[in-house]
Amino acid sequence: MRVLVVEDEQAVATGLRRALGGEGYKVDHARDGAEGLDLALGSRYDLIILDLMLPKVNGFQVCRTLRAEDDRTPILILTAKSGEWDEAEGLDTGADDYLTKPFSMVVLLARVRALLRRPLGKGGAAFSNGDLRVDPVARRCWRGDHEIELTGRELSVLTVLMQRVGHIVPKPDLLDRVWGERFRGDPNIVEVYIGRLRRKLDEPFGAEDIETIRGVGYRLNERPISGGER
Repeated sequence: MRVLVVEDEQAVATGLRRALGGEGYKVDHARDGAEGLDLALGSRYDLIILDLMLPKVNGFQVCRTLRAEDDRTPILILTAKSGEWDEAEGLDTGADDYLTKPFSMVVLLARVRALLRRPLGKGGAAFSNGDLRVDPVARRCWRGDHEIELTGRELSVLTVLMQRVGHIVPKPDLLDRVWGERFRGDPNIVEVYIGRLRRKLDEPFGAEDIETIRGVGYRLNERPISGGER
């Protein structure tokens, strides 16, 4: 699972990365609110840990903007601010939970696990492109009304392409997002999974949606909504 930490205090951010990484989470770090907002809107995360007192864009505004974009990623607010009004404002802007600094890493990890157990509400991570739809949370995929069975890894590769539909996804990005930064196997594994997706998603339906950009990466070509989409 991927966690975004938006925190400008380096010592706190380092501690969070170590604690979360030790539990097996993949962690990205943003040092200010503007960078955090760009990362959150540009990628899919399973959880966002968000400081309130941030440079450029404060945590309240980051949270408010994400919810206005119908992003339902769970948000855990961390702040040195205390008091019921700050807590109320954080929750009112759309945060899911709240911890005041200093905090126990044991408690934080328990809060993280609790948030990740919650089902996503309306507006969760589901993607459509023409008649192709994928729901990573339910782990299901459809071409029109026809459900297509994908393995977990195939679904992960497709989800990354769907998140950036119409844009080239470099091969190293796919390796990092799907196999993880510690992967030391053959990078040509990406081609294997792209081939599998083409055989399941494109060829049986006469489509050519998944494009190889030689020497660069892959692109899922953007398609208009069709009448076959549910």
